[in-house]
Amino acid sequence: MNKIPLVMALLLLVLSGFVMSDTLRHVPNESFSTGEVLKYKVHYGPITAAEAVIDTSPTIQYINGRPCYKATVYGKTTNSFDFFIRIRDTWQSYIDTAAILPQRSFRNIEEGNYRKKETVDFNHHTKTASVEMKKRNKDKHTGTHKIPDNVQDIVSGFYFLRTQNYDKLRVGDKISVKGFFDEEVFDMVVTYKGRETVSTKVGNIKAIKLVPKMPNNKLFQGEDAISVYLSDDNNKIPVLIQANMFVGSVKVDLYEYKNLKHKIYLAKN
Repeated sequence: MNKIPLVMALLLLVLSGFVMSDTLRHVPNESFSTGEVLKYKVHYGPITAAEAVIDTSPTIQYINGRPCYKATVYGKTTNSFDFFIRIRDTWQSYIDTAAILPQRSFRNIEEGNYRKKETVDFNHHTKTASVEMKKRNKDKHTGTHKIPDNVQDIVSGFYFLRTQNYDKLRVGDKISVKGFFDEEVFDMVVTYKGRETVSTKVGNIKAIKLVPKMPNNKLFQGEDAISVYLSDDNNKIPVLIQANMFVGSVKVDLYEYKNLKHKIYLAKN
């Protein structure tokens, strides 16, 4: 038996594995790294209703053989607001360090009596997302869905926006991103609205204003109901989020930060 074809086949298989591992895009990132911690107060009108923390694990994780940032968003209502509805939510994304794409995402939702746990594994080579979900008092649900190129989850999408060069944009320019949420693909269109100085609990900060287009829903007033402000420096951290809702206004205000990749610059009064 001629072993040369077998050897060549094995060699091609190995080489194809290397090619597959490198077919994802590469997004330059000078804005964030491991160990970053951001803390926020959530105000409902004049009331401090909740707190949120966004942290990036101090160590690199490996998912699907790829190095990833482990980014986690924790949100909880304050003791006084727990009387109305108790919220303890965790959103997590394992973000590919080179492609700035999710390799895996996780949600643990506790809102009043509602419970939901969800894990999504992304395969960007086969363009599929495998979902495993469990709700209170219901059987586990699994499913596989087709996804487009460079699809984001909610958390990784915000980190991707931090990698963009806003010096190259003009007011009104749009950034279009494909997203995957609740087992559906959606279009996330973000409009660059320019720069302004915003007041936060850590001081006045020069910021980049972004407005994501919202679909018709029962929570937010209009498609431009949310404004997101990123620090106008090399970090591009979210420093303020304002939302107009049918039940009132909500403001998410940065009050503490640690381990930023670059120095943050406060605006002079």
